[in-house]
Amino acid sequence: MLDSYEVDGQDREELMRLTNDGERIEAVLNLHPFHTVHCKFVHDMVPHSRLIGTRRHHRQNPELSWDPALIEDEATQKEFADIFDFSVPAGVDFIPDDESVHVGSVIVRERASGIIHVDDTLMIIELPALVEKFLPGPKLRFHPKLTDALEKRAGAADDFIAWARQLQRDWADTQIICAAHSGILRLTEESFADVIEKALDHVAGTLDDHRKTYG
Repeated sequence: MLDSYEVDGQDREELMRLTNDGERIEAVLNLHPFHTVHCKFVHDMVPHSRLIGTRRHHRQNPELSWDPALIEDEATQKEFADIFDFSVPAGVDFIPDDESVHVGSVIVRERASGIIHVDDTLMIIELPALVEKFLPGPKLRFHPKLTDALEKRAGAADDFIAWARQLQRDWADTQIICAAHSGILRLTEESFADVIEKALDHVAGTLDDHRKTYG
């Protein structure tokens, strides 16, 4: 199970039906260090499952029975490599001191379906109806607080770009992106490489400003 959510009603019924009342859920992977509100709910719902999170999850909810493995660690990701591909953005603070900056997360791609699940790092922006007449469809964008998330060092902006371009290559055949808070993007007329390139173009000024300040 990817991320914790207080699922109820028909959605909960469907989840229970698919997982034999939750028995088939072996692990809950909490992917964003600042998404912690529903961890207790899911832990109570499937107490037999491994509850895996980031180091901030452990600090925020020490009363929960956290698995010692941390999802940001490559060794933990390798445990699930037969099902998922993982990616952590480079050049940004994964757990910044400013708790309003939610750029860093562990992005997951399910291999069988090619669906990307992403918390905040990438967001789907629905455009106003008037704008859509000229620029049809929702847009993929990096989190608006990228300026605050970039590490205060030389090369961080270029590291972020290199990471995004690697994602373009590695996950090129992606057709569906599921983004927390914002919706689902189905790529029918554009490729994944195209939408990532446009997202990079959108933050080009932010990245240039960072280079001017830090090198």
